[in-house]
Amino acid sequence: MSGARGGRDEVVAFLASLAGRPPVETHISLVFLGRDEAWKLKKAVRLSFLDFTTLAARERFCRRELALNAPAAPGLYRDVVPIVRRDGQLALGGEGEVVDWVLRMARVPEDDFLDRVAERGGLTPSLLDALGDSVAAFHQALPPVAGVDLAEAMRRVVQGNAVAAREAGLPVARVGTWREAAEAGIARLAGHLAARAKGGFVRRAHGDLHLGNLCLWQGRPVPFDALEFDEALATIDTGYDLAFLLMDLEQRSGRAAANRVLSRYVARTSDVALLGALPLYLSTRAMVRAHVTARMGEAARGEALLGAAGAYLRPAKPRLVAIGGLQGTGKTTLARAIAPALGPSPGALVLRSDETRKRLAGVAPEERLPASSYTREASAAVYAALEEAAAAALAHGHAAIVDGVFLAQKERDGIEQVARRAAVPFAGIWLEAPLAVLEARLAARRGDASDADAAVVRQAAARETGGIGWTRLDAASEGLAARAEAVVNAATGK
Repeated sequence: MSGARGGRDEVVAFLASLAGRPPVETHISLVFLGRDEAWKLKKAVRLSFLDFTTLAARERFCRRELALNAPAAPGLYRDVVPIVRRDGQLALGGEGEVVDWVLRMARVPEDDFLDRVAERGGLTPSLLDALGDSVAAFHQALPPVAGVDLAEAMRRVVQGNAVAAREAGLPVARVGTWREAAEAGIARLAGHLAARAKGGFVRRAHGDLHLGNLCLWQGRPVPFDALEFDEALATIDTGYDLAFLLMDLEQRSGRAAANRVLSRYVARTSDVALLGALPLYLSTRAMVRAHVTARMGEAARGEALLGAAGAYLRPAKPRLVAIGGLQGTGKTTLARAIAPALGPSPGALVLRSDETRKRLAGVAPEERLPASSYTREASAAVYAALEEAAAAALAHGHAAIVDGVFLAQKERDGIEQVARRAAVPFAGIWLEAPLAVLEARLAARRGDASDADAAVVRQAAARETGGIGWTRLDAASEGLAARAEAVVNAATGK
């Protein structure tokens, strides 16, 4: 039956009585928050991009939302249940005339949504790593979708967003300039986008992966509220899916947060090629947020995001930096400190030898490896993979920082050759500190991808390194990051 009898007002009042409070409202849904459960009711609306006006449609999209989201967050999404009329009263489930449908979920504390976590400065390094891991696992579990013309799909997205931006009141001339630049970018990237599609990177993804659609669930960040009502809008390059999160992180919490998630995601997936279209993807996501924000009455913020959308399409030139030195000198700490300021947004891709070794071994970065994973042959494979990844990043117009011990001359020569072949500026930094300092640092290290201990660093210190032509810096001194940035800028001509 249509479910019209009793009206939507009666359904809303019934769910509000279950929750004990009024609903949280979006433009397409009402969410009723109980003590332990939440119920999501789709509004009976028809918009340009969806139609929820029939009872059958609301049931179908509730079930689609459940199917899309439950795998990534087991237990968060529970089931789809009917609201029925039984003996003249509304009830949740059971026998009776179905008057509407709701998606039943577990109640998540408001402070556990990642946009709220970001607002209070709670995006810690470990949480950012976990976020990168979560999105990487989510994307890797999705099957590729064949037959998508990615360039044409992106043209439609750009055109639709330009229309939405003008309708939201953003400056017409600036929106037109953005559209022209974005469409020119798509034309330049046509071959790359075709390769992404052929390589299996087009998948039925989340589609709306910003911080507000990620939460802490059972101790880890998980995506939820995937876009359920438009298959075309959500069947996209995984890099475009990730780009919404990176853009949101950069705009809310700064480049360092976005840079860490990007580097961690690539460390887990090895998908360096996503960098090729990243400026376009970031720009388009910023435009989405610009017109949504403007429509909500935040005109100044909308125009600022429009400015960001334009800036993403004018990326800085790529550069390559290598940071070497014994274990415990703080190579990764330094790389992460200087990466956000280098190259296109959100900064240089940080390629760690420790994370690369773990990926090649098929384990998580923080899982310890046996000594057999540290043979000369294994290390040669690690440095070859680092060179390959750095070369790919540069070829796609991005900057990279390679972080490794680089004790062997051939390892240092190899990474310098990557820069020469790509015809990009190179800076090499060699960190040094007393052995006692390094041993103390390694003893205090917890939860890191490096397996090195005091015995390892003593053994490394005894090895012959040959002549080191990179700039030597005291790893234990104050102001190390500023001095390293000066070295990089001098060497790369910034």
